[in-house]
Amino acid sequence: MTRKEFIKICGLFGIGLPFTSMLSSCKKDDFSIPFKGKVLIVGAGAGGLSAGYFLKQQGTDFEIIEASSAYGGRMKINTNFADFPIPLGAEWLETSTSIFQEIVNDSSVQVNVQTIADNPDRKFINYSWFNFFEEYIIPSITNNISFNTIVQSIDYSGNKIVVNTNNGQFTADKVIVCVPLQILKDGDISFTPNLPQSKIKAINEAVVWDGFKAFFEFNTNFYGNNEYVFPITPESSGQKMYYNAAFGQNTTKNVLGLFVVGAPAQDFISRSGDDLKNFILSELDSIYANQATPNYIQHITQNWNDEPFIRGGYLTDYEDWKKVRELGNSIADKLYFAGAEYTDGEDWVSVHTAAQSAKRVIEEINN
Repeated sequence: MTRKEFIKICGLFGIGLPFTSMLSSCKKDDFSIPFKGKVLIVGAGAGGLSAGYFLKQQGTDFEIIEASSAYGGRMKINTNFADFPIPLGAEWLETSTSIFQEIVNDSSVQVNVQTIADNPDRKFINYSWFNFFEEYIIPSITNNISFNTIVQSIDYSGNKIVVNTNNGQFTADKVIVCVPLQILKDGDISFTPNLPQSKIKAINEAVVWDGFKAFFEFNTNFYGNNEYVFPITPESSGQKMYYNAAFGQNTTKNVLGLFVVGAPAQDFISRSGDDLKNFILSELDSIYANQATPNYIQHITQNWNDEPFIRGGYLTDYEDWKKVRELGNSIADKLYFAGAEYTDGEDWVSVHTAAQSAKRVIEEINN
């Protein structure tokens, strides 16, 4: 079953995506017996940050090491382009709004996040996934994050796990790997002993879509509120659409978004500068009766393939669930994997599934 098929079945039978029940079974003061050793988390994206936050709640010693100079991973925003956060990465909420309280996992903290229906998902109102993590998750764990620390190897052959980085050596009792899947596909991290053959096979065979986003500001809204979705053949090779990025925001600006992943992204990640800008404007002119170019004000782009510690969009929606489950499986009670691409195979590639995978891993470590 692919992710698309799973979500469709949930919708047909009126079943909510399974994250909420999973977290609600384990409240802040009701964890299983907390792990007493040291946990090292590799990567400060949604999965790594969530893992650190849950470990903090239960009082377990942990450290997060991040290759880049900032946390958030693909939850990246731009706050200078418009008077609302521009989500260069994670943009939509793909489950119930109750998920925010579930991630915070503390009934004494009241979460106030406004969203608006943007079928089939929801959009944040003058807010973003990044803002949510920055407001509710980061404050309690910021002192546990080390930046600009690139992992080169992980040796889990002994009683202690040894992690070698450009900034020296780290040791821990458990390690949670939360790096984007393409980093493992490219072999940036070596493992001793080698990962199990089933894990290597899943890593090598899993398809990571290329990823690109752009936002164009115009003098007027000539495109309306409806998405312009391109037919992609075969459907499993990617997705591409233009949409009103200012929909639901408290703004008077006219901002059109472009979201494209997979094979269609090649038309955009292969271009830059004026060539890229003119290519997009020309395409918009052909769709909207030559209204784009004369109304153009400014634009920004995000080529996720160019991000050195991410190198792509995300795991294809059409991946086989059994392969995704293998990506998320732990190894030898020492190595664990959390993030949007390392789940139990029921759902993947969303921010809430990254948090789900982190919760699953913490429960497994405790047991």
